[in-house]
Amino acid sequence: MSEGSSKPRLLVLIGPTAIGKTRLSLELAAKYECEIISGDSMQVYRGMDIGTAKASKAERRLVPHHLIDIHDPEDPFSVAEFQELVRELIPQIHQRGKLPFIVGGTGLYIESVCYDYRFTEVGTDQQFRDDQDAFADQRGEEALHDKLRAIDPESAERLHYNDRRRVIRALEIAHVSGIPLSEHMANQTKDSPYELCIIGLTMDRALLYKRIEERIDAMMESGLVEEVRSLLAAGCPRDTVSMKGLGYKEIISFLEGELSLEAAVYLLKRNTRHYAKRQLSWFRHMKEINWVDVTDQTNFSAHLKKISDIITGKFVHKIEYN
Repeated sequence: MSEGSSKPRLLVLIGPTAIGKTRLSLELAAKYECEIISGDSMQVYRGMDIGTAKASKAERRLVPHHLIDIHDPEDPFSVAEFQELVRELIPQIHQRGKLPFIVGGTGLYIESVCYDYRFTEVGTDQQFRDDQDAFADQRGEEALHDKLRAIDPESAERLHYNDRRRVIRALEIAHVSGIPLSEHMANQTKDSPYELCIIGLTMDRALLYKRIEERIDAMMESGLVEEVRSLLAAGCPRDTVSMKGLGYKEIISFLEGELSLEAAVYLLKRNTRHYAKRQLSWFRHMKEINWVDVTDQTNFSAHLKKISDIITGKFVHKIEYN
């Protein structure tokens, strides 16, 4: 615990995809004796390694990692489950004398832990969900997303049209409660049960997009097509939440003969750029973020020092556990 505070400490590193969170997180975890909790909604799935850019097995041996490879791709994973699991992990990590360290880019998941978000207040309407599913089957994902944009443009901006499950949930919340999801979010308690130190990474947008394209090229060279092919061969349906993730739905379209490989890669790069933009939009709505610009990629040590100074200043000089 920190001086003058009874709240447990929680370190968080956020940033858009491909900005360089993994390398920084490993250095920081070693320095501050952390255990890393993945804050990524896709890294929970087994067998989905290349497309989700998981830390390698060698990297995971350096620092304990949690919430990676805990679900089969066919199984859904929700923000409520993430919140529950992380809230169980944090005291366990403290009991081991380590600092819990969430690293990732799924804004809603991370924010749900950092603040006292409640997900059980708005009920469900299964018939409404079924109707929206049928509408999307008939008219397409973008038409469903347009329905959300008409009633809740802020939530539509944050959710991709391919994320059918969350789009339908946002529509359902407005339908059941009469209040848009964005308003529910705005009214959530913003007090944290933790002593937070949130580091946010940013960089020049053109450079970020270049890094995204380079990462996708590297994924292709590492066998992304083979990874997706093996998931399909193992019986994972293409309409599961996991297989609609970036890198998977585009490659499935290639493997099913709907797109050329060149077109699939082009779409993957475009969709990932759009995703990074939505991540940054989400993070801008969060509070208490200490932003660090990492545009200068030749100056890693300076970025690391700046982040270390922020952590040290927040957590009072050094990490101490009784």
